[in-house]
Amino acid sequence: MWKALLAVCLLTLASIGVADARVDSPPAELARFKAVTGGAAWDALKTLHTSGKLQAGGLDGTFEATLDLLTGRSVNSYELGPIRGGEGYDGTHGWTRDPGGEVAAHDAPEARRRARSQAWLDARAFWYPERIAATYGAATTRESGGNAYTVLVATPQAGDPVTLWFDKESGLLTRVVQVQDQDTATTTYSDWREVDGLRLPFRSVTDLTDAAGRTDARQRTDVTVTSYHLNVAVSDANFAMPKMAETAHIEGGKTTTRIPFELVNNHIYVGGEIDGKPARFLVDTGGVNLLTPAAAKKFGIAGQGKLSVRGVGDKPADLAFARAGQVRVGDAVLDDPVFYVVDLGDLPRVEGVVCDGLVGYEMFRRFGVTIDYAKQVLTLSDPESFTPPADAHVVPFDLADRIPMVQGQLDGVPVRLSIDTGSRASLSLFSPFVREHDLVAKYSAAPEAVTGWGVGGPSRSRPARFGNLELGGFAISGIAGDLYTGDKGAFASPDAAGNLGGGVLNRFTVAFDYAARRMYLAPNANFHAADPFDRSGLWLLGDGDALEVVDVAIDSAAARAGLRIGDRIRSIGAQPITQRPLAEWRRHLRELPVGTQLAIGFLRDAEPARVELVLADRIPATSPEIVLDSGSDKSTAQD
Repeated sequence: MWKALLAVCLLTLASIGVADARVDSPPAELARFKAVTGGAAWDALKTLHTSGKLQAGGLDGTFEATLDLLTGRSVNSYELGPIRGGEGYDGTHGWTRDPGGEVAAHDAPEARRRARSQAWLDARAFWYPERIAATYGAATTRESGGNAYTVLVATPQAGDPVTLWFDKESGLLTRVVQVQDQDTATTTYSDWREVDGLRLPFRSVTDLTDAAGRTDARQRTDVTVTSYHLNVAVSDANFAMPKMAETAHIEGGKTTTRIPFELVNNHIYVGGEIDGKPARFLVDTGGVNLLTPAAAKKFGIAGQGKLSVRGVGDKPADLAFARAGQVRVGDAVLDDPVFYVVDLGDLPRVEGVVCDGLVGYEMFRRFGVTIDYAKQVLTLSDPESFTPPADAHVVPFDLADRIPMVQGQLDGVPVRLSIDTGSRASLSLFSPFVREHDLVAKYSAAPEAVTGWGVGGPSRSRPARFGNLELGGFAISGIAGDLYTGDKGAFASPDAAGNLGGGVLNRFTVAFDYAARRMYLAPNANFHAADPFDRSGLWLLGDGDALEVVDVAIDSAAARAGLRIGDRIRSIGAQPITQRPLAEWRRHLRELPVGTQLAIGFLRDAEPARVELVLADRIPATSPEIVLDSGSDKSTAQD
């Protein structure tokens, strides 16, 4: 959502862009567009300052943007309801200032491509190719809404393609279509007026369309310009990445704080406080500060707006924004934090654990973070005092939005992986990568089943056993992972091979230094552990004194036993369900040997029934071997 919102705040007529060829003479459509919007008057324009009003998700706000047309540098700021932030491009990197005040340069390849394309547009390089070159496809004619358009696809050098729609009658650029992750963003421009000899748009509306062709009104952004100012004075400092506000600290004069955590389903849960009231958080590298609506109400924090957000599930969830006075984890404190208020749906039933929300990127960006999975201790440090774990190996990362991305190899194929402590899985591969390498056949993947659950509901994929993952000088064999084959949700991203979760990370003490873009891995007592996979074929949700069956995998032990979706399991073996937490039942069904017979007592349509469940592997069971590469990079106290 924020990529679309911030791009529109810039009002620079489009976004996104790849090519190395140079085009000295722009196509005729671009020449006509220049002529009808000012012609030679553009030649004297060096900078452009824009301000106006912003509407999104039921919230009203304002924005300001300054563009250096000669170089494509830009800077903008916005306020929308209870939040404020901004972004810019300094000529090399794009950067953002998030609603919580966190500032980061975005150096991931896709972020660089987007920034380059935005610079091409901001520089009006479609008229001045000496600023940034581009290539163009052949112009086509399209009909839409009773009007005729000339459609042109442009690919800026080192950027991503962008599609431009020119009205045949007026010659104006009235629509821009671009890819944003798994969505397609369509921005329409209207209300063109004369400003000091130029003709500029005073309104733009952006809608996002998902892979299924659905448009969500909660994601619409409407911008109205109130003023343009031409050739304002600028300097390099205008576009430089700003410093973060001093809103984070560790109390009591300390430089570090250690917090015990509970590890449930490979998820990290810590205690904390919001405005002095006890809270329980899931720690998620890939997430943001988040509260459930019930938790926001409990803490007396009112959410504002109604936007939408998607996770691994198919369905978008409502999103609101709220501010608290303070959030605390151990002695680490964030003042004036912004929370995203999102309904996590059935997640408490999935986890068997109730929590108030997440702490994520904001904490990781502000502090040095060390996760000792073996001792179940989270350590937060002042960045200047951060020390990596002893004998840890360094794994460089870049940031894609807020998510650390690392490079590795899977069975000899280079992979780019997101690091996600909020994922219970070991390794989930994304559908574009799965299709490109024909991985369903390569790994003889099991039939599709529910393998995860998050924002937007369940995620279905095909379980598989991988051969060898090389990461940071370690070779990890026999990972039990899954292959996503759908076209919706976060796992349909074309920008990465997959997502590395707690099932692999828990073999290490893992540390993050976001300022230096480094992750550290130090093997722990779980280093040589096998990676078992569920042997029942059941996906279960907590349901009071029972476990509800919400999915039965095809050709699994549960399917052969005759269990069905909707059954309410009351006992497994001789034990009532109430004798173990849900996470322990999952471990039980994952780690008991193949061939184990378990009597399952359950209710079907309120009638008691009983079957014998014989556990069986759904994917090959192998014992992993983890090999240390002596040539890998090790950290020192000076790292």
